[in-house]
Amino acid sequence: MATLYRNISGNLTQQLLQVGTNKTISKISLSNTHATDSVSVSLHVEQKLTGKFYLIKNVVIPVGVTLVFDNGMSFSTKKDQYSFFIKLSAADSTVDVIAN
Repeated sequence: MATLYRNISGNLTQQLLQVGTNKTISKISLSNTHATDSVSVSLHVEQKLTGKFYLIKNVVIPVGVTLVFDNGMSFSTKKDQYSFFIKLSAADSTVDVIAN
């Protein structure tokens, strides 16, 4: 299982993993790297036929804090499974994402 490392900024929804990349994600770490502001984060998976499912929605992460999402579930980006997305609250928001 390969680990995903991404630096995310801005408030547009961004795709972290595309369906068909054949990865399984079971643990996600989100670190607020902004110098002064908290960030609200939403993570969701999406499947073409069944729609969007939120893992977390509008969770506030204070400055300098890391949120580890590890609730025992996992999802796959194999063919016909899920794509993985993130959305931050503000145009100047910054978060580091590690998923494995």
